[in-house]
Amino acid sequence: MSSLPQDHPLRAELVNEVHARPFAEVTAPVRVCHLALHSGEAGREADRAHLEALCRQFSLPPPAPGENHMMADFGSFRLKWERHSEFSSYSIFCDGASPDGPFSSSATEALPADWLAALPGQLMVAIRAEIEAADGVQRDQAALAALFESGSFAGSLVAGEAAAVWMDFALNSDGYGRLLIQDRGLRPRQAGRLLQRLLEIETYRVMALLALPLARRGSAILAGANEQMLDITGRMATLGDLDAERALLDDLSEVSMDVERIAAQTGYRFGAAKAYHALVGRRIAELRETRMEGLQTIGEFMERRLAPAMQTCESVGERIDRISRRLARAGQLLRTRVDINLEAQNRDLLRSMDRRAKLQLRLQQTVEGLSVAAITYYLVSLVGYLAKATADLGLSVPYDLVTGLSIPFVAALVWYGVRRAKRLLASGSGPKGV
Repeated sequence: MSSLPQDHPLRAELVNEVHARPFAEVTAPVRVCHLALHSGEAGREADRAHLEALCRQFSLPPPAPGENHMMADFGSFRLKWERHSEFSSYSIFCDGASPDGPFSSSATEALPADWLAALPGQLMVAIRAEIEAADGVQRDQAALAALFESGSFAGSLVAGEAAAVWMDFALNSDGYGRLLIQDRGLRPRQAGRLLQRLLEIETYRVMALLALPLARRGSAILAGANEQMLDITGRMATLGDLDAERALLDDLSEVSMDVERIAAQTGYRFGAAKAYHALVGRRIAELRETRMEGLQTIGEFMERRLAPAMQTCESVGERIDRISRRLARAGQLLRTRVDINLEAQNRDLLRSMDRRAKLQLRLQQTVEGLSVAAITYYLVSLVGYLAKATADLGLSVPYDLVTGLSIPFVAALVWYGVRRAKRLLASGSGPKGV
């Protein structure tokens, strides 16, 4: 036998993924209790640890590391555990019908009470389900209504009319929803698939609706943000100075932060709701429902109740995107106005600086001329004193003439010296320390 090439590190995991969550085999009559608890993405290990504690109590092997699914027989009951991205579901199976009619007893009674009470996470879904044998009691509408406290339930023939199902999608006095399946020719694995699809419909429906309260709160906040944005854009046309524009830009930034905060709070939840809603639609399609006279089908119930909620979430998500884009455009326009006004102020400032520089240059030239005159005056005075001093040496020097003739030469020398010193300072090659 020839050997195969080297396996990809993920080959076995990917091949086994299709078998990761097998359906339970169910034979009527059977009682089922399904619980779904939201523990968040960080609650995975706590859920696993709690399940491992139950396995140790019954001396059963726990789920393998990395496994997100377990189906085990605990003797008096069977337990199916599935870990999803943000919640865990537990389905407890007990063989046999309830002694006093459907929903008179719960499969959770077989669980250790302390373990059940300590399940990690927050309860999202609790359903009591019963599958009756093919020779079960035939009930009219009044008898069915008595089983479902809410009085509002959906029902249909499913799986090619191999079963009849009734489900109320409500919280009854015991805190559970109710699901009744009447076997009319289901095979064990077919019954397990049908049961799981119905339980998943309710689980994914509730998980999808987690987004609805966020959408309602977000819608109210968006309405206020939209009014503020309209006020800000209206005030933009009447701005008078840069300070007013900056104040308006601050207001616009605050509104933008509020909208971005809503987007951050709802982004993940809306995306998850869309995915859960799609799963609900697929599970309903897999039921292959046939109408029962006088009852709405499960698909019709979801279309009437769940679809509007999901449309609300989708609408709020689109409003967030639209308002964000409008705020971005308004902010860009306002920043452009601020930049233009800043450029105008900078232009005026540069002009003012240019005028001051010219004035300083003229003043400097005036001071420079006065400096040349002053230095020339003092140097010429020194020449005059020197000429007078020669009389004491017996020399006859006409000091007035000498003083007068020295003026142009001294002035030229001083002017040249000042100009040279100015060029040296401008070129940076002047004396160190200057």
